[in-house]
Amino acid sequence: MKVLITTDLYTTETNGVVTSIKNLKEALTARGHEVRVLTVSENRESYSKGDEEYYIKSLSLEWVYPNVRMPYSYRNDIIREIVEWKPDIIHSQCEIFSMRFAKIISRKTKAPIVHTYHTMYEDYVGYVIPFERLGKWVVKFLSNKLLNKVSIVVAPTRKVENVLKDYGLKQQMRVVPTGISLDKHKEPMDDSERLERRRALGIEDDEFVLISLGRLGNEKNTEELIKFFANVEKKHPRMRLLIVGDGPNRENLEKLAEELKLGDKVIFTGMVAPSEVQKYYKLGDLYVSASTSETQGLTYAEAAANRLPLLCREDPVLKDIIVSGHNGYEYTNEDEFERSLAFIMSNPEWRREAGVESEIIADIFDKSTFGESIEELYKSLVELGEGAYDETNSAKEGKLQRKN
Repeated sequence: MKVLITTDLYTTETNGVVTSIKNLKEALTARGHEVRVLTVSENRESYSKGDEEYYIKSLSLEWVYPNVRMPYSYRNDIIREIVEWKPDIIHSQCEIFSMRFAKIISRKTKAPIVHTYHTMYEDYVGYVIPFERLGKWVVKFLSNKLLNKVSIVVAPTRKVENVLKDYGLKQQMRVVPTGISLDKHKEPMDDSERLERRRALGIEDDEFVLISLGRLGNEKNTEELIKFFANVEKKHPRMRLLIVGDGPNRENLEKLAEELKLGDKVIFTGMVAPSEVQKYYKLGDLYVSASTSETQGLTYAEAAANRLPLLCREDPVLKDIIVSGHNGYEYTNEDEFERSLAFIMSNPEWRREAGVESEIIADIFDKSTFGESIEELYKSLVELGEGAYDETNSAKEGKLQRKN
């Protein structure tokens, strides 16, 4: 099949959506499909890289949110080239800008649109709309308006599916966990390299390391981790909190750690190269997160693939990642966090067994499984003769629902 992927983000390597898209492209290509990507340029020029990647000229919206850019041309030779290529499937990955490209090309080629809903906008809308109730209403309204023009919606988790149902979305939905490349995360690190890397960060050999990895934005709730750590560290002084990543909230987090007099007990690494990420996971003894804004939980799956037990704030996205008591625990308050942490720290044999269990659980997120599931979804649409959306599409949606 000829598959066109449309996305607002593609050039940054530190974003879960981008990771998902690149793994999807690789998995589909490995299965023999011809895949092209249409995205937003990082400058005011439109260009292409061979016949695999197309970039539409854009303006920066950095003042709204980091790395966001807005295309200002929807009529372009690149669009005509893609229409002439005539994709069988269009897989839209973002709702804001590139979805319009998907709809334009769908109307001209009759290719059905599959859309993956990656982002919990309720957790981000505060960057633009300061009034919470208004922001949630806007997200609900726009989600329905934008998604009612696609053939099927892919939800990375049951959490996302339930949110969209709460919004009143009537489109057919399918839950398909996002795939990640697990091989590099499963590569072992010998003890000497691990000790050397920890020492380079100032971590002593006998210290217990809690690791948090990801973008440092307000929605990630990293403040809670630091506050909880500050209290529990008084009872268990041989521990460190290793925070890997960067983002707009980093300065505030560093100030908080300073105010709590944590000194070098909290280590901020800043941004690390994507090729080095798996090596940082292996420096930790326990993966921790206080976020409830995740739609895919890719860092959780990566941590699990690195044989780490997990201790995370309760969230529906963790349903398929944490099996309580087997490879980790979820918490809802500071007392639960502290009790779970105390148990994990005092039971090295449990940690070893939990790490093995984590690696097994992570296999459901392997990109090959992801590619196979998405391929089956595409085939079901093509076999039904599902074309570009119009107002008579409801009958076809009923056929698809009965088929699945």
